[in-house]
This record gives sequence, C-alpha cells and structure tokens, in this order.
Amino acid sequence: MKVRFGVGLGAETSPDELGGIIDHLENSGIDSLWFSELVYTPAVDPFVGMAYALARTRRLKVGTSVAILPGRHPVLVAKQLASLASLAPKRVLPVFGLHSALPAERDVFVVPDGRRAAVFDESLHLLRSALGGADVSFEGEYFSVRSAQVQPLPANPIDIWLGGSAPAALTRIGKYGDGWLGSFLTPDEAAAARRRIEAEAFAAGRIIEPDHYGISLAVGDGAVPAEVLAAVRRRRPDVDPEQLVAADWPELHRQIDGYLAAGLTKFVIRAAGRTDRGAFLDRFTAELLPRQT
Repeated sequence: MKVRFGVGLGAETSPDELGGIIDHLENSGIDSLWFSELVYTPAVDPFVGMAYALARTRRLKVGTSVAILPGRHPVLVAKQLASLASLAPKRVLPVFGLHSALPAERDVFVVPDGRRAAVFDESLHLLRSALGGADVSFEGEYFSVRSAQVQPLPANPIDIWLGGSAPAALTRIGKYGDGWLGSFLTPDEAAAARRRIEAEAFAAGRIIEPDHYGISLAVGDGAVPAEVLAAVRRRRPDVDPEQLVAADWPELHRQIDGYLAAGLTKFVIRAAGRTDRGAFLDRFTAELLPRQT
C-alpha cells in the first residue's frame, strides 16, 4: 500500500503566504496540500484554495480537510469538483464532514434543526449521483432536482472521502465513502474505527480500498503551544492531548509508526501553532519524504 504525506494548512496561514507555500511543495516533491474549512479566520476558502493551487502547479494534489457538505447544495458541489477534476485530473481529493469543529461557524451551514445527519446522507447520495450520471433526477426529503446535468463529467471518478469518528459517522463512511480521514484519535482508536468502517462497508455490499484510510496530525517545534493543548483538551477531554499532538519530529515518527500498524497509510501533517513556514516545510521534506512508498 502507498504511504503518502501531505501538508495541512490551518487558521494561521494567510493568503499572502499561500503562493510561496504552493511553489515550495510543488518543487520539493511533496504529495499533497490540504485546505481546512475555517470561515472566520484568514485562511482561504477550501474550494478557492484548491483552484488556486491547481492552477499554479502541474503535479501537486490538493484536498479539503475537511469541507462541510450539509448546508451546501450537492449539485453545485458536484459542479465545482467536476470542474476542478477536469482541469487537473487525478489531483482533486475532497473530504467532507458533518459540521464545523468551531461552534461559532455552524450557523453558516444551514440545515433543518436536528436533521444535519440526515441531510448529510442525502447530500452524499445526490452528490454521487450527479458526479456519476449525465442526466439525474432526484426526489428526496431535502433535495429535488430534475434532469441535473453536471458537465463536464471527469474522465476518472472522483473519490469522496469522509471525516468523523462517532459511531454514526463510521457507519456513514462505510455506506457512502471512498475513504476516511480521521483526526484526534489514538492509534488504537484509529484501528478500531477502521475495523468498524470495513464492517459497515461489507454490510452495505461495498469495499473501500485498503489504502484509503488516513489521519490528520500536528507536530510542534520542540513543544506544543499551551493554546493548542487547550484546544485539544476541549475536543478530546478524555485523552491526554500529548498523545494526539506530537511535540517534535521524533515523536511524530513514533505516532506515524502506530498509525501504520493500525492500517492507516495517508497522513496530513500540519504545524502545531504558528511557526516559520519555510523551516517547517524544509523539515517536513527531510523527515517524511523518505518514508513514502
């Protein structure tokens, strides 16, 4: 199975830094760049960021880690993805999630109260239909379209990966996803999540490619900033945050070894807090490119 490492961008990346980062990644041979959905930060919108990065490069893959699907019309999302994939075949890596990790941003993605999971499931169904057919009619509880024609359809199918780790999310991934990008999980938890996804996919009569399991990780520059540790504690109060965020690169390697043993092969690595971006990318290249297979 192919082990790959990509760079994740967080809230700290401003638009004026982006061009230099993209050029650095393209020239150094790094596999991929990942844009987070962070509405109320200086970070660029993930779909705009993907378009900018794809137009500026010829090799680099780009993805979302993760974009929110419920609250967007899935046919319009299909059009965006199909357009990007037609302009840059095999380089578009969408990952979708249920809701923003930031509570203040959840109001932006409007769905009926208490129905976000149901809207997500129906959105995935319609998104896949729109990307897979030339003339799609759909009548659901939340969406209705007549003769939807997304053009141009990409020559190669677009894999739709999903995030999440709750039991319902793992069931959804097994039923609808082509892959999984987890976060804030220990290696043992990630291994259990993979087994659950595989079982749900089997029950749905599906198979997810064995190397389509990944995780998003953060690494510090010798220590993890206190504000990052506090944010992780809020997200996972039941786990020591130092198990989830590597203080330095040797610790990141130890974490990666654990996730590889758990069956994960795709890694999105971001800096834990603000750091010298050029130094981070140079260290990323030196530390992780030799581990790709």
